[in-house]
Order: sequence, then C-alpha cells, then structure tokens
Amino acid sequence: MATTNVTTVRPRRRRDGDEPRSAASPLARVIGWIAIGAVIVVTLFPFYWMLRTALSNNRAMFSEPLSLLPVEPTLGPLQRVLGLASTADALAEGGSVGAINFGQYLLNSLIVCTLITVFQVMLSAMAAYAFSLLEWRGRDVVFSIFLVALLVPGMFTLLPNFLLVRELGLLNSYIGIALPAMFFSPFVVFFLRQFFLGVNRSFIEAAVIDGAGQWRIFSRIVLPMVMGPIITIGILQFIFYWNDYLWPLLVGQTEETTLLTVGLGIFRSQTPQGSPDWAGLMAGSLIAAIPVFILVVIFGRRIVGSIQSSGVK
Repeated sequence: MATTNVTTVRPRRRRDGDEPRSAASPLARVIGWIAIGAVIVVTLFPFYWMLRTALSNNRAMFSEPLSLLPVEPTLGPLQRVLGLASTADALAEGGSVGAINFGQYLLNSLIVCTLITVFQVMLSAMAAYAFSLLEWRGRDVVFSIFLVALLVPGMFTLLPNFLLVRELGLLNSYIGIALPAMFFSPFVVFFLRQFFLGVNRSFIEAAVIDGAGQWRIFSRIVLPMVMGPIITIGILQFIFYWNDYLWPLLVGQTEETTLLTVGLGIFRSQTPQGSPDWAGLMAGSLIAAIPVFILVVIFGRRIVGSIQSSGVK
C-alpha cells in the first residue's frame, strides 16, 4: 500500500526586521499637502493677478494696489484690446485710445507658428532617424559636432539671418519670419533621437529584406512608433515660437505680418496719458495665452512623460 507523505507548511515567524513599514503619520501628510498647496498657489498666483488686472479699471487700479479682487470690475480692457471700446470710454478708464488689429495678429501668429512647427519637426525627425538608425561612417562624430549648435546663443545668429532674409527679399512675409527656424533645431533632433534609438531594429531588418526603401521604412514603420514624442515636441516648439518677440519685430513690420506678441508691444506704446494701459495689456496677454493654455491642459501629461523618457533612454 502506497504511503503519501503530507508536508505541513508552517507560517514563518516574523523576525524583528520583517515588520511592515508604518504608513506616514497624519502630521507628515498634513505638512505634505500644505507644501503642495503652497507650490500650487505660488505657481498660479501670477495668472490670477493677470486676470485680476485685466478686469480692473485702469484709472482706479492704482488706488488699491494690494486688492486681491478687481478694482471697479469692468470689461473695458478686453473691449479696448479687441477694438470694441469707444475713445470716450477708453479715456474714462485711463486706457489706451489706440486699437490693434487683434484678429489679424492672432491669425498671423497661428500661420507662422504652424509653419515653423510642421517643417522643423518633420525635418528634424529625418535627421534624428539618420543619426540613430542608419549606419554610416562617422555618424557619432558628426552628431557630436552637430550638438555644438546647442551652445550657440540665438543672438549670435540674429544679424546673419536678418541679412540673409533681406537679400532674399523676404522681409515682411510669413516665409521670412519662419525661414530661420523651419529647417532644423538641434534640441528637436536630440530629443527625437532618444526615442528613435528605442525602436526595435527587427522591424527595420524585416522591411529591408522585403525590399522597402529608407523613405518607406521611415514614413510607414518608424514614424508611427514615435508619433507620441513627435506630437509632444511639436507642441513645445509651437509654444516657444508663439512667445517669440525680437525676430518677428525685426522682420514683420507691416500690418499683414505683425505677430501677436509684437502687436501687444504696439498696444503698450499707444497710451497717450503717460503710464501704460496695464489693464488692457494684461487683457491682451490673457487672450494671447488661451491657445497655449489649452494645449498644456490637453497634452500636459504627455509632454512631461516624453521629457522624462528622453532623459532616461
């Protein structure tokens, strides 16, 4: 008769060092939440102050400079920026009597920033593909030299770019404003290369065996794999050039090519009463920040995740 041995597993005694870690004390949690709240308040307070100023009467605003609420709340600053306020109403609130073509400037900024973002990201993606997945002699050396461009301040290239655009006859045009930034960006190439390096090469090898060319491999296989980082860097570059001021000021000096940042500067200089129309200027800045704010709210988590991934690859 067969005998079955049954082994009884006894629970192991808990040793002194095996106790589970106790949860954070209530006091530590309270301190942590207070610290987080303080950081949030410090970060968002400038935006709140901009909104408070944009809804205040410019003439009465300085009578209560420390008030956290709008001083004599009014929509006059928004109306002045959009060109909807009369001269009498603007003077009554101590605002600017000059109006800017806000809609035209907004359209100009959208066209130029979209043009720069699309061309720069696509061409930089091609360069990142060549520096990461194509094998050619001296690739790493050329990439190291290429990264030196990150150390060159933009101010050093401002005058040569202006002379080139002037000689090409592209002043006061969308192409003239966008041209110096359309073709490449060292930062974008470096950013995308980190993700291209993580692409599984077996897919590329299989495509080569099937007779696919490099352009087909890039556009049909590699590009869809890194579409998330490409969208992320496109949003970052769009925001960066949306806030650019000096170069659009030099190149676009007509009504049809003035960008929104330059238009706000023009609005600031139109105040004939001595002090700038701070309420109107904050109202214009608030409206100008809305497209960027929407992009950050929708894609903020993706942007942070892609930047963190690029740093650890």
